[in-house]
Amino acid sequence: MMCYPYMYPNYYVNAPMPYIRQHPVYWGYPQAIENRNQYPFIQMEAGEEDRVFKDQGKQPYVINIEEAAKRNRTFRNAIWTGNHLQVTLMSIGVGEDIGLEVHPHVDQFLRIERGQGLVQMGDTKNNLNYEKRVSDNYAIMVPAGKWHNLINTGSAPLKLYTIYAPPEHPFGTVHETKADAMKAEEGHR
Repeated sequence: MMCYPYMYPNYYVNAPMPYIRQHPVYWGYPQAIENRNQYPFIQMEAGEEDRVFKDQGKQPYVINIEEAAKRNRTFRNAIWTGNHLQVTLMSIGVGEDIGLEVHPHVDQFLRIERGQGLVQMGDTKNNLNYEKRVSDNYAIMVPAGKWHNLINTGSAPLKLYTIYAPPEHPFGTVHETKADAMKAEEGHR
């Protein structure tokens, strides 16, 4: 039998691993975590109900934002509110929309994690001359002062997260439905 060099993998090679400190390590994850309530970003096991995320604002916070957005069942749920930034999860029902709105002094970033929709933007509420179809992994940037809407055109809830700079909603905002959100906004004005 002939032996060729490099024929079999050599598991004992001391190969350099650049950027090793930048890579996350997940040994025993998530089984090694004892208090799951302290870590709402961990994927839930079969049979567990989705829970509403609590606003962790002004504290250091790390979350798997993709999983959190996909698990969210509320129309709007603020998960982090700081002095200059707010992160909210959203779930838009089939055939529903965010609602035509404008934020005069707030820039907004939206990222679609699951579903498909139609984005509309314009300088006035009657002139939404910018339209784009969006789906998984699309990002939407809305400049302050632009009228905008996002309509769910798919057959399943549209799952996304949005970042407001500066914050748009009060700390701890949770709106179960769009009707709850509209009612709260009317009371807020």
